[in-house]
Amino acid sequence: MKRLVILGSTGSIGQTTLRLLSSKSDEWEVVGLAARRDADALLRDAQRLGVRHIALSDDEAAAALRKRLPDGITLHQGEQGLLELVSLDADVVVCATVGMSGLAPVMRALETGKDIALATKEVLVAAGEIVMRERERLGRVITPIDSEHSAIFQCLQSASRTPFCVRRGDAAASEDSIRRLILTASGGPFFFRPELDFDKVKVEDALNHPKWRMGRKITIDSASMMNKGLEMIEARWLFNVPPERIDVLVHPESIVHSLVEFVDGTQLAELSHPDMTYAISYALSWPERESRDTFGFKPPLLDLATAGTLHFHSPDPVRFPALRLAREAIAAGGTATTTLNGANEVAVQAFLDGRIRFSDIWRIVEDALANCSSTASASDLGSVFEADKCARSFAAGRIASA
Repeated sequence: MKRLVILGSTGSIGQTTLRLLSSKSDEWEVVGLAARRDADALLRDAQRLGVRHIALSDDEAAAALRKRLPDGITLHQGEQGLLELVSLDADVVVCATVGMSGLAPVMRALETGKDIALATKEVLVAAGEIVMRERERLGRVITPIDSEHSAIFQCLQSASRTPFCVRRGDAAASEDSIRRLILTASGGPFFFRPELDFDKVKVEDALNHPKWRMGRKITIDSASMMNKGLEMIEARWLFNVPPERIDVLVHPESIVHSLVEFVDGTQLAELSHPDMTYAISYALSWPERESRDTFGFKPPLLDLATAGTLHFHSPDPVRFPALRLAREAIAAGGTATTTLNGANEVAVQAFLDGRIRFSDIWRIVEDALANCSSTASASDLGSVFEADKCARSFAAGRIASA
């Protein structure tokens, strides 16, 4: 039996993971659950599963829960609480938190001998060089949960290649056989609305994703296409492929989750119904595949005859500057991608709060990249956190003065 800690257990990825594991209690034991502030859902799941260790990163929510905490459950609090949770006796940590909050726990989990199932792309966007260096040094495994990176992960193995994110020891390199990684994007709610004035976009419109039901932050990133920029950066580190060999195609049906093009010109793609169950199941069961019949619930099977025609479009970097900004940050190196990520997080929250326009998100990110010192080495966590702090402070100042 494998032991599991889930960070972000009350979010969409966390809840799907728990549903998936509900039929596999003889294979997996959940030993720790963490959320930001949803104490009711966290406590409900802990009691249902017999989990004795939980964590709330929000101090106010943790203090309120502590007054009614049942006997037999230990509550860990704040950032330190997440570090304590991932230090428990476990085999795998699922990281599905929002934004930078997953970075320190992932590093601690690697240091204490855990493998990582990673859904929080910002961990590698902000500190990919450091995280992947530690993963390799410690001989740990990082399996991707994002559907796009899961697709690439599966395609590489189907071509008898060992992806860098799970490679151990002296396994043969595979990157030279890759011509391109092609990430697919749904286009979000706005790609096919060229008449739309981004200055007038409402929050509810940006949250109305046509295909996926996700958290609020990632849904806004999808609408701005910043999520594809972040995914390009994540793919660069997960698969050890230079950024100039990573492309994006808009695929509104969300059936082809990504592709790998090899040096001989052939392409491999992973196709499935747009349901995160498949990527989560593979991340946890790798290197095996779980039979769909063993799931406690049945995600829909893909029927290509019913799906019909699949469409692909090149993204418009003028309408969606986030893609250009991500490439510029990768090219700049150092802590530029940390700056991009931190400024974007602050700007997205400000838009959700009604304090800025949708189009201001990428303007604030661009200004942060131009004004924050982003050339410092990203060789240690101190420099990463300092760059993140600077980016957030700059973005907050821009928002306050708008």
